[in-house]
Amino acid sequence: MNPAIVWFRNDLRLADHPALHAAAASKRPLVCVYLHSAKSRTQRSPGAAARWWLHGSLQALEAALAKHGGRLTILRGTPTDILTKFATAVNAAAIYWNRRYDAPGRALDAALETTFKKQGVTVSTFNGHLLHEPETIKNQSGKPFRVFTAYWRAAIKLGPPAAPLEAPRKLHFHRLPRRLPFKLKPIPLARLALEPQKPDWAGGLRATWTPGESTAHTHLKRFLATTLSEYSTDRDRPDRRGTSRLSPYLAFGNISVRQIWHTAHASVLKVPAPGKQRQLAKFLAELGWREFNYQIFYHHPDLAERNFQSRFDPLRWRSDRRGLEAWQHGRTGYPIVDAGMRELWTTGWMHNRVRMVAASFLIKHLLIDWRTGEQWFWDTLVDADPANNAGNWQWVAGSGADAAPYFRIFNPILQGEKFDPDGDYVRRWVPELARLPSKVIHKPWTANAEQLATAGIRLGKTYPRPIVDHDKARHRALLNVKSLA
Repeated sequence: MNPAIVWFRNDLRLADHPALHAAAASKRPLVCVYLHSAKSRTQRSPGAAARWWLHGSLQALEAALAKHGGRLTILRGTPTDILTKFATAVNAAAIYWNRRYDAPGRALDAALETTFKKQGVTVSTFNGHLLHEPETIKNQSGKPFRVFTAYWRAAIKLGPPAAPLEAPRKLHFHRLPRRLPFKLKPIPLARLALEPQKPDWAGGLRATWTPGESTAHTHLKRFLATTLSEYSTDRDRPDRRGTSRLSPYLAFGNISVRQIWHTAHASVLKVPAPGKQRQLAKFLAELGWREFNYQIFYHHPDLAERNFQSRFDPLRWRSDRRGLEAWQHGRTGYPIVDAGMRELWTTGWMHNRVRMVAASFLIKHLLIDWRTGEQWFWDTLVDADPANNAGNWQWVAGSGADAAPYFRIFNPILQGEKFDPDGDYVRRWVPELARLPSKVIHKPWTANAEQLATAGIRLGKTYPRPIVDHDKARHRALLNVKSLA
């Protein structure tokens, strides 16, 4: 039989992979392909940290396919050129892929589908990335929801998502022709140069994460067994391991959202406990926020570039190179902000509560355009997601869907004292403050001379003074938003 191509994209797993499942069910021998596209003017290239995660995910996928006696065929080039010619070269009868939701990706997939059909290649596409596709949930007027609570209420009424698919027990692979044109020859993963070389800055990422499908499920099981029971409170505590830390695995499809949903429900039913249903509902609502962001992104594909609410377009932003660099390097003088930015730089990840505080500081304390922060997170986060990253930055800026009001300005001192009350998070990531008493660790400039001397701190030398006064910055931000009236 002529082979079927399975095109892997942001779905780097074998279980609950609808495209792979359908291709295997066709009984055709498979060619599993990953196509690494050159830089595109229309599609957003992954950031540096995401490229590192992509390398690990592809490595894990290669190993998983090898256990079934197959291989991952890695190609490089533009899909309209390479993929269509490759299908012809291997005499493919069909191609399967899971859908994506960015506008350039959708346009490219539509064009490819037309070309493949002209070549006589059957195209089959599936939803492998979301609980509900963006067009399926609309308000009573038939339009997309703009408020999360109403959106999630409508989504819940649809009932649980379809059960996840098991990984195929047997996979039969097609042997590639010995002679392929040079441009169509598979290349080794290392040739993609996804990992940093000189300098190799990924040591902290390697110490923190292991990308791949099996590790994703290990994380999920550990979270459900140990963390879910206190999720609604501990998720806001950066000093505790209170979140699932599944976001990068979801972003690259090492695990599917349907698997998370159903495994979480099953764990609660298996070991019922008082209040556990409430904790589960809160956790699932966080998956719902991801879905909501994807709905917004689907209908507003320029979400990372333009204000969702156009009334924010006249807002005046400052050009502050020194302030931006201080924020990027965790040298603002506000310990909770600095701890978060250093955690990000070291591990490629930042606690969700601290993300909000750090983003608010850039936007409202420094009056730097939210797009600048969004781009920095895009490059440094291992879980950088086109819908979530842009949607969450706009939420903090006040310009997004269901956004926090612009006048909600996080006080980094109070946020630190409330959510890192003993200063453990700050001590871990800002070690020069480690010996300060908890009462002053979130405002070291208020420590007396003896406390500073005992802690070995010289303000302005070993740790910076605040680069901006909170009260003055808040007043300036409020004056800035008045210009919109």
